[in-house]
Amino acid sequence: MKKNFTQPISGAAYRVQDAFFSRLREAVRKNVIPYQWEALNDRVPGASKSGCIANFRAAAGESDGEHYGYVFQDSDLFKWMEAAAYSLMWAPDEQLEAELEEAVRLIAKAQLPDGYVDTYYILTDISKRWTNLKDHHELYCTGHMFEAAVAHFRATGRRTFLDVAEKLARHIASVMGPEPEKLHGYPGHEEVELGLVKLYEATGEQAYLDLARYFIDERGKKPLYFEEETRRQGNSFYWKDGPLGYAYYQAHKPLMEQERPVGHAVRANYLYAGAAAVARCTGNDTLYAHLRSLWAETTEKQMYITGQVGSSEYGEAFTFPYDLPNDTAYAETCAGLALAFFAAQMLKVERRGEYADVMERVLYNGAVSGMDLEGTAFFYVNPLEVVPEATREDQRKSHVQPVRQKWFGCACCPPNLARTLASITDYAVGIAADHTVCQHLYVAGDFTAQLAGTGVRFALRGEYPWSGEITINVEPEAPVDFTYALRIPGWCGQFGLTVNGERIDLAPDNGYVYLTRRWVSGDVVALALEMPVQRMYAHPAVREDAGKVAVQRGPIVYCLEEADNGKDLHRLLLPAQSEFTARWQPDLLGGVVTLSCKGLRESGDASRLYSTQPPTAEEERELTFIPYYVWANRGEGEMTVWVRRA
Repeated sequence: MKKNFTQPISGAAYRVQDAFFSRLREAVRKNVIPYQWEALNDRVPGASKSGCIANFRAAAGESDGEHYGYVFQDSDLFKWMEAAAYSLMWAPDEQLEAELEEAVRLIAKAQLPDGYVDTYYILTDISKRWTNLKDHHELYCTGHMFEAAVAHFRATGRRTFLDVAEKLARHIASVMGPEPEKLHGYPGHEEVELGLVKLYEATGEQAYLDLARYFIDERGKKPLYFEEETRRQGNSFYWKDGPLGYAYYQAHKPLMEQERPVGHAVRANYLYAGAAAVARCTGNDTLYAHLRSLWAETTEKQMYITGQVGSSEYGEAFTFPYDLPNDTAYAETCAGLALAFFAAQMLKVERRGEYADVMERVLYNGAVSGMDLEGTAFFYVNPLEVVPEATREDQRKSHVQPVRQKWFGCACCPPNLARTLASITDYAVGIAADHTVCQHLYVAGDFTAQLAGTGVRFALRGEYPWSGEITINVEPEAPVDFTYALRIPGWCGQFGLTVNGERIDLAPDNGYVYLTRRWVSGDVVALALEMPVQRMYAHPAVREDAGKVAVQRGPIVYCLEEADNGKDLHRLLLPAQSEFTARWQPDLLGGVVTLSCKGLRESGDASRLYSTQPPTAEEERELTFIPYYVWANRGEGEMTVWVRRA
């Protein structure tokens, strides 16, 4: 297996000046990170209690409090720390750095002499640790700690947190593994696999990669560890009588025997992301090929047009192919992000545009919808159709919220989104071992890279995703040979490419065009991606979208909202011949391109429930579409992505 990519461009080396992500990152830096620090410290009036910092203070012996919250409460702090660390890479902040170091100090003080860290068991019954891998999230929390520790090391150069993480990793390796005297277990909620690979890449310690590989390989083997653990410890098994069973944990059979995504959608995609990282680092072609199959089953049969996954509230889970209900969609923010992580790891194995296309779809639509424009309210669930009355009065839709919430008792999503946006440059560009610079996302800004021993500065400019006109100035310190790979998005049917004004005719190879040349200072690449408004239609097997159409322009998926179109959005129809007008509105919803066209509003006999007379659709209406990710920023109201076809 060829390892295409080494390290991404670090946050310090990529100065973002982007119409889309600059605003989001500034919201994360100025509002989300400080807000979440206050929430973790239980200082946000009216928000659900976190107890996270209080738990660590008690575990460190600095208070007498009892453990509060879920067994995975620690992970909220670790994700916040990762977001804070990435933020410090591109925006130094003395107060934030002090808060981050205080968190590191607390964790280090809470760590037991043998390396164990988990406030739930430290504060309840330490003798019970590692006795419920199925449900108690110790390894999940550990994975997030490892990712946060690596980010802290990258941001500060200090090993204080990394040392804590390594000590914990060594402890886990002493408890779990293939040796007869160890536990032959693995996490009920995957995440540690990816964290271990990142720890391995940061330190070079082979034992961490070996442990990650063990967790991937051991999962689902017979006799099933979770069955034995449940019987031995007397643990409960919530899913035993339902349709999910051990598939909820992706543990019903070994990963290599699993034919499609099953169970809890976040767990599944964390597993796939970790497995892809292991496949890359170990050169396991067979594992990668199987992940390719799971990728196709996920993105071609069980992914929403917004990039979200996980259609069922029951188990926050996948169901069956093409089951994609809009108004009861679960589509957890974390699930979409986990799919983006899976895509990013697959890109590191093989340069394929389909991976970056899905990553882009998530990051511009179904993930960023999880946060309001100010970064102080959040969605856990991201539906594609909402009627507020139904969310309050229909139990089947009670998990759907028509407005974003201040915080959650189970607050995995807000810090997960924050850490992703803070590290967006890690997803934008990759540098291959053969000195190929690969532009996955067109995030405007300046970044530098060392290529064949020469420093090269790239200045990427444009108004993406609102415009497809992109220019990149390439400024090497001296003439140097390398390849610049530019992604041609799957949604783009036509594009133009020039270098120094000279037209370049290249056909995309797996979604990328490759400019190989001797680069000199002053070279200018211009890429023009045609960005027409596109009508999108679902696969015929998607029952909920039969006879309906969605609207997309570039990577942005659009929706109708009550604020622009009135109530009863289900009565609106989109004629096939209607032409769209795209308009940039800098003062609306943080600055967006809206789409408008002529539509119809259906009318009928309102005096009776049923009638022999069919409804008519003769009343013309102006339809206004806004980007899906900004819905519910103007108060409560109806919303729909899929519109009936006239």
